Amino acid sequence: MSRQASVSRKTNETEIDVFIDLDCQPGSSVAQVIDVSTGIGFLDHMYTALAKHGGLSLTMKCKGDLWIDDHHTADTSLVLLDFTLSWLICHAQDSAIALGTAFKNALGEVRGIKRYGSAYAPLDEALSRAVIDICSRPFCVTELGLKREKIGELSTEMIPHIFYSFAIASGATLHVDVLRGENDHHRAESAFKAVALAIRQAIERTGGNDVPSTKGVL
Repeated sequence: MSRQASVSRKTNETEIDVFIDLDCQPGSSVAQVIDVSTGIGFLDHMYTALAKHGGLSLTMKCKGDLWIDDHHTADTSLVLLDFTLSWLICHAQDSAIALGTAFKNALGEVRGIKRYGSAYAPLDEALSRAVIDICSRPFCVTELGLKREKIGELSTEMIPHIFYSFAIASGATLHVDVLRGENDHHRAESAFKAVALAIRQAIERTGGNDVPSTKGVL
């Protein structure tokens, strides 16, 4: 049975379409397709890494209206900067919510999977750990230690919110810790890759059809 889902999320600020296929790991008969366009280059890079190392096919298209007039006074520039930052924040959060919703819909009833996943991922000097429990009790804890204000056009303070939004929308408990690293790009990317590997482990089919809980339901 295929584990796929499509989600469209439309707000006053953004319009996001997501398609996800959970079963595109190397060695499977399904070709992995990744096509991400959020309008934020570094976020595209992170979602692409998440899909690649998670064994997922992912198509994500985000649209947003950003109209700029031709007045360039100091006050207008400040208002424009604030508006642009708000737009980018909405983009990041809404894309994570849409991704988490698509992930949850594709997975369906939590049955016949490992449920738990944990992984470490290094990137040069950086090392991250991620632990996930697909349990229908959403929670998220992140300790990323990012120091820069932005990586590319993505505000670093948004990265914990991306993990949080994904966890809440997907119904998972997620812990992400960057254990060491000097370069914030490396720290962030290793965190996304660790999450990808943890997800890949957690959604692996066990070959059975049991609910992985003593309660008998998740």
